[in-house]
Amino acid sequence: MRVGVLLSGRGSNLAALIEACEDPEFPAEITLVVSNKEDAGGLERARKAGIAAVAIDHRPFESREAHEAKIDSCLKEHQIELVCLAGYMRILTDTLVSRWTGKMINIHPSLLPLFKGLDTHQRALVTGVKLHGCSVHFVNGELDGGAIIAQGAVPVRSDDDADSLADRVLIMEHRLYPHALGLVAAGKACLVGGKTQISADAETSLMDVPA
Repeated sequence: MRVGVLLSGRGSNLAALIEACEDPEFPAEITLVVSNKEDAGGLERARKAGIAAVAIDHRPFESREAHEAKIDSCLKEHQIELVCLAGYMRILTDTLVSRWTGKMINIHPSLLPLFKGLDTHQRALVTGVKLHGCSVHFVNGELDGGAIIAQGAVPVRSDDDADSLADRVLIMEHRLYPHALGLVAAGKACLVGGKTQISADAETSLMDVPA
């Protein structure tokens, strides 16, 4: 499956996905990386890996829809079949989301539906939860509200601050995102009626993701 990645920053999750795709048995390949920021570190990561990398700056466009139309055109030009959001810091409009329903996934640093949006680690600490983590979900019109594909949990320690907690969650993200992408690309996880349907053998494999 041909995968396109949208990002805005350094691309640490992109690096984890690229590494997973190097396995000949992995059911996906990343063939395009797009960023709304020309200086995004993820673009350079992609180029070093031999992946097409395109910057589509949002600032010259008169609307979000116009910017997203350009992104959509780029995705289609590269024959992308599945889109991964990996630190893409723009809220997508329903126009683009609807075009990629069931074919666009995102990773979020919390155990959804808890802590949607930003500052998830600090909010987890303030709330006092004992488990935190990350979630991969299909993208829909609600911010961080799409059907969940997979989750990975990490314990919250008594001496944690937002940075230390974020570091451990990021390690889990790098394990979880390739796992979830593999499920979707292999057809073992799909969106059906607004919910994620996962095959029986994939349900078992979820247990293999380290906590």
